[in-house]
Amino acid sequence: MDNVKRILTGDRPTGAMHIGHYLGSLKKRVELQNEYETYIIIADLHTLTTKPNKDDLKDLQDRIREQVLTYLAVGLDPHKVTIYRQSAIPEVCELATIFGMIITVPRLERVPTLKDQLNNLHIAEPSFGLLGYPVLQAADILMVRANCVPVGADQASHLEVTREIASRFNSLYGKVLPEPKALFSAESTLIGTDGKAKMSKSLGNAINLFDDPEVVNKKVMAMYTDPNRIRPTDPGKIEGNPVFIYHDLFNENNEEIADLKSRYVSGQVGDVEVKKKLAVAINKFLDPIRDRAKINNKKDLLEDIIEQGTKIARKEAVATLDLIKTSMGL
Repeated sequence: MDNVKRILTGDRPTGAMHIGHYLGSLKKRVELQNEYETYIIIADLHTLTTKPNKDDLKDLQDRIREQVLTYLAVGLDPHKVTIYRQSAIPEVCELATIFGMIITVPRLERVPTLKDQLNNLHIAEPSFGLLGYPVLQAADILMVRANCVPVGADQASHLEVTREIASRFNSLYGKVLPEPKALFSAESTLIGTDGKAKMSKSLGNAINLFDDPEVVNKKVMAMYTDPNRIRPTDPGKIEGNPVFIYHDLFNENNEEIADLKSRYVSGQVGDVEVKKKLAVAINKFLDPIRDRAKINNKKDLLEDIIEQGTKIARKEAVATLDLIKTSMGL
């Protein structure tokens, strides 16, 4: 295992993914699939940490298939990566129970993202599951004995918990588990179309990967720009302007971007023209993603990918659990 370059990554199946997700994680995964043995988890158990009600789960099966379809649409190859469903691996819950015995509650309460979630979701008292989210995540990662994990800066604290659990286990029972390293994406968080915070489904400021061209056009034309620019003849600000941030990221025509920027700062182009050209660029970027989604949008295909991937992942989980129990004397 020491010579295997293996990663685990994935998402909670909470609905449509957007271009911010692409830049933040999906793009990196497509690149890594040719270099690493890659496991991609559909983390449906993790959705229960904040949405455990029956109404929240009524369309879960559809969301899981949509998640897999998104992976295929952005270029992930099921022949190169193992896509599996978390709740179909019972061993992960047993691993989480074992790991929960070797980490303290005060340590979990210090995870920075816990406070953020409590504030953002207005949760007065966290459930045991929400507090233990990083422990279950550690079980996910160590279940396949991943030695690298692609993460954003906001997830780095969770991975540190995984590393501490692996280190603690190894010190107690012998070196059994890898202490996975972080693979940070070069892309930063994408600003929302409203110019505030980051792009988010819940904030309604996202351009989704499966949005049709007309929807993209409407969202782009409504984008926040320079609030101090009243008329097209007013000099405009480029720095921090979402429209130009998106141009730099999604418009392949560098000459067009340079021309628009030059005219914008000198008051020689209106927001309408800048936005229309951005809409064209984003739709050009999304076209192959939407095309692959249409080709692969077959229920049997998507469920077969999940079934086959889950068989592979569970084989690893069984082996890891056996290794852990043997080392512990259980």
